[in-house]
Amino acid sequence: MLVGQYRIELLDSVDFAERITQFLLSEHSFDDTRYTPGELAHFRELPHRALAGEHVLWYALNEAGEVIAVNSVTENEQQTGGYSWDYIVVHRSCRKSGLATAIIDEMLAFLMLIRSRYIITYTCDLPEYAAIRRLFERNGFSLVGRCPDYYYDGEDRLIYYRKLEYGKPNEEK
Repeated sequence: MLVGQYRIELLDSVDFAERITQFLLSEHSFDDTRYTPGELAHFRELPHRALAGEHVLWYALNEAGEVIAVNSVTENEQQTGGYSWDYIVVHRSCRKSGLATAIIDEMLAFLMLIRSRYIITYTCDLPEYAAIRRLFERNGFSLVGRCPDYYYDGEDRLIYYRKLEYGKPNEEK
């Protein structure tokens, strides 16, 4: 899908999996780079797990073919149509360009197509994460919980939820 000068794709090759990992671990991705050990492992494994069918992962390329955004979801472990929104990451130089909205729209269209029931996501309560909290809220997510000291002492995990609703089909009269 073309969005302005960006191209959004579903991950389907090892080459792009490696490029996505490099982007996730680059200085251009996350504002807070104090990664937990689990985050580092996850960034290295996520694209490869998406290739294995464990996640759905979109990425965006700029005109030069560089990875500039990543977004992924995973069905819940009960496989009941609920999804966990893992990461959305947009290159620092591409923020406020509409790219985050476009890649989120791709994700939501996919979830609607497969008729998922809800999407849940998480973030940290530190000030560095205020922008992502606003992004969640602008996209219809509600704060539904808090897990104190989840990441490190003094860093709570905030839990956001959005129910996905579908119009009722026309009923026969």
